[in-house]
Amino acid sequence: MVEGFTNAERAEVLTQALPYIKRYTGRIVVVKYGGNAMVNEQLKQQVMEDIVLLWLIGVRIVLVHGGGPEISDLMRRLGKQAEFVDGLRVTDRETVDIVQMVLAGKVNKTLVNLLEMNGGKAIGISGMDGRLIEARVRDERLGFVGDVVRIHEQPVLDLLEKGYIPVISTIGCDRSGNAYNINGDTAAAHIAGALHAERLIMMTDIAGILRDRNDLNTLIPELSYREAEALTRDGTLSGGMIPKVECCLTAIRAGVRNAVIMDGRVPHSILMELLTNEGAGTWIRGDSI
Repeated sequence: MVEGFTNAERAEVLTQALPYIKRYTGRIVVVKYGGNAMVNEQLKQQVMEDIVLLWLIGVRIVLVHGGGPEISDLMRRLGKQAEFVDGLRVTDRETVDIVQMVLAGKVNKTLVNLLEMNGGKAIGISGMDGRLIEARVRDERLGFVGDVVRIHEQPVLDLLEKGYIPVISTIGCDRSGNAYNINGDTAAAHIAGALHAERLIMMTDIAGILRDRNDLNTLIPELSYREAEALTRDGTLSGGMIPKVECCLTAIRAGVRNAVIMDGRVPHSILMELLTNEGAGTWIRGDSI
């Protein structure tokens, strides 16, 4: 029971959420999960609760996760120094083994277990299962870092059809069987596009798209596809926000109805985004492409 609310007030909250529940029931929503929301155990628990709640009301949730901090931590413990080029982890053969162990093993199964403990039904897979993420070398300087060639989405659709929450770690492979470290945002965008998802939710470490990156009061709550595209060209965006917006645009071009970039550190931000009028973060509409 929520403290400080009467039964009538709780009933009113549910009534207000009803139009949004109707909108998303039976629809696919892809959530890219990572960053501080994944490292903080309390927030991780809340995110899993939110995902199970959405699953219980009929939203077909697909959870795509990263795990960069966990990869770096294991590398340190193994005495291996992490190296980055243009924000991408240089991944030699030893490092790709570590990435596979952490993402497809520890992180993936921890999230599956949390979803199950909160009442959900989840199955964890990697991009190598069913060749879900077919990849190729992105840049020889980066080693086994991959670009997405194609998404073979049928394994995900099969899990959704059987009533499971697919939990996907972003390890890809090529036709020769080589494993590749795939950027989580990029993988989520391509997966959402292949599934023609209703919405792609990108959970980040900032409030959303800001006109002034140093002023939270300049949050842009809503953008058309064209407006978001313009921001990537006019210098408003900088740093890591540029590739996140580009991933959202990639997803929309591939058939996703809309995308949102939001702060995963805010408790229950997914529910605020999907089940309230106010939403959370920056919503990029796909209706003006």
